[in-house]
Parts: sequence; C-alpha cells; structure tokens
Amino acid sequence: MLKHAEKFEDLLSFDQMTSMSGLEFMTGILEGRLPSPPIAKTLNYELAAVKPGMVQFRGTPTFEHCNPLGTVHGGWYGTLLDSSMACAVMTTVPKGGYYTTLEYKINIVRSIPLDREIICEGRLQHGGRSTGVAVGEIRDAENGRLYATGSTTCIIMTRGD
Repeated sequence: MLKHAEKFEDLLSFDQMTSMSGLEFMTGILEGRLPSPPIAKTLNYELAAVKPGMVQFRGTPTFEHCNPLGTVHGGWYGTLLDSSMACAVMTTVPKGGYYTTLEYKINIVRSIPLDREIICEGRLQHGGRSTGVAVGEIRDAENGRLYATGSTTCIIMTRGD
C-alpha cells in the first residue's frame, strides 16, 4: 500500500535519498517503504510499476483537476508525464546521485474523460553520466486509447556538484 507524505517531515532528506540508487528509491516508494510525494495525492495518481528504465503511474482526473472549460487541465497531463518520464530516468541514477528535469514537452492528443482511469508510462531512451532522456504516454487503462505523449531531458548530478 502506497503512503503519501502528509507533511514536510515525512519526506526523505537529501542524504537519505542519495544513500540509495534511484532504482532502490523508486522501488521503496512502490513497496510502501518510502513515502509517495504529496503531488501524487493532490492530483490523484500513484506509482504502479517500476523496473530499470520504466515507470508507470495510474491515476484518475476528477472535477478538481478541471480548467474553467470543464475539461482536464493541461497541467494534470504535464505533471503525470513529467513524473513518469523523470522517474524512468531516476531508475538509472546511481547511489550518491540525483536528477532534475531540464525541460519537457507534451502533446495532448485528446481530452481525458473525467473519472476515467489512465496509465502514464515513462520509458528511458538514454541514461548517461550527466543526462537522461525519456519519453512518455498517457493511455486509457481499459482500452489503451492514447491521450497524450511527452519527452524530457534530465540532468544527472552527484552529491559533489
């Protein structure tokens, strides 16, 4: 069972996070040994699968995630894609390292119906010493219909940077 961080003190410190590899960190969240980030609770998504170079989230947009037109806000798509793609890069970060997103791009193909469960998958394309590149897709959990795609570049750093 995933547990969400409820307050700042629930999050891992920088030293705790960098004491394990990125894959260990992501697996710890998936297994419920480490807290899930608060944004996941706010946007109603959770980590569903982790393996080297791949991360999957499942989520469901609700009325709270709508823009003034009553459709799912583009920021919801962007956050899920950024999370899945960057976390796919994270699975390749060695112990003592960390990363951050340098840039990402999304393409919304069609609107996600409210209360429709989706799968957002990020896949690593390149995992180097200083950069990681990944792509992602948001698809319908039931029928696989494509809703959005994305790409990202992340910078990978070590504690001494």
